[in-house]
Amino acid sequence: MTVEKEFLIGQVPNQKMLGGLAFPEVLTPSDISQESDAKAVVESVKENKKFIEQILHKNGAILFRGFGLKSASDFNQFVEAFGYEELPYVGGAAPRTNVVGRVFTSNESPPDQKIPFHHEMAQVPEFPSKIFFYCELASVQGGETPIVLSHLVYERMATEWPEFVRDLEEKGLLYNRVLGEGDDPSSPIGRGWQSTFLTRDREEAEKRAANLGMKLEWLEDGVKTVSGPIPAVKVDEAHGRKVWFNSMVAAYTGWEDSRNVPEKAVTFGDGTPLPREAVLACLNILIEESVSEPWQEGDVLLLDNIQVQHARKPFVPPRRVLAALAK
Repeated sequence: MTVEKEFLIGQVPNQKMLGGLAFPEVLTPSDISQESDAKAVVESVKENKKFIEQILHKNGAILFRGFGLKSASDFNQFVEAFGYEELPYVGGAAPRTNVVGRVFTSNESPPDQKIPFHHEMAQVPEFPSKIFFYCELASVQGGETPIVLSHLVYERMATEWPEFVRDLEEKGLLYNRVLGEGDDPSSPIGRGWQSTFLTRDREEAEKRAANLGMKLEWLEDGVKTVSGPIPAVKVDEAHGRKVWFNSMVAAYTGWEDSRNVPEKAVTFGDGTPLPREAVLACLNILIEESVSEPWQEGDVLLLDNIQVQHARKPFVPPRRVLAALAK
């Protein structure tokens, strides 16, 4: 059924129906000629931005499939067509490289490592409202980007772990991370302090860290960052519901390298340890409630970063998924 002049509602095998809404919603081109015409896709986005935003508001995630985007430049034009202000990647943990325009590589950590569920940049005060992912090259095995609606995670945690959730809402979370000077490609959180704060000057790094609500403790070969206390639960004002907006599971299970110990990477806001069984229960809920659809080359996945968490499964290289962030 055609829902708008340039779009059809599609389906994918692993899609879920949640509260009567498809997750993710899938949009495909109504005109087969769009499959090889990136300019036509860009014009379609501009003309139908309101329609797309209505779907994103309701469903939380949209998979654009079959639109023939063949390069990072095509993807950059697609993102620019929405007219959203770019959010620079300052303060995030993942090693990334700028590709073209506002397009970056997604997390460049080793392919055999999974990246746990998280909201993008949940550990800093200014986070993106929307995230675009683009598959330039799909892996022959693995490499999916699982997604999950965070209000469902909150509802289950509040029901199954009420005391823990009360403590979390009262105390918030404290994130601790040790950064080297340069990037460490062997680590899922290997971004060095110079690329984290986009400067080589320590004083400037301290100013930018302060703007992000971070404290810096300089070490012999790097710096320790302390963020928080930061609320672990937010109110999604657009929908009038609470969401599990944090990087707790990601930090506790994934912030590990030669400098960092996961169990110390995140604590309650008062510095007391998190109960391991509650964190692992949350991990299981995230997995159970998630959707994981294999990438196809040319796919774009648009996420509402308030509503939806994402992750990455291990994969057999090569694989190239790019990203762009919007305020």
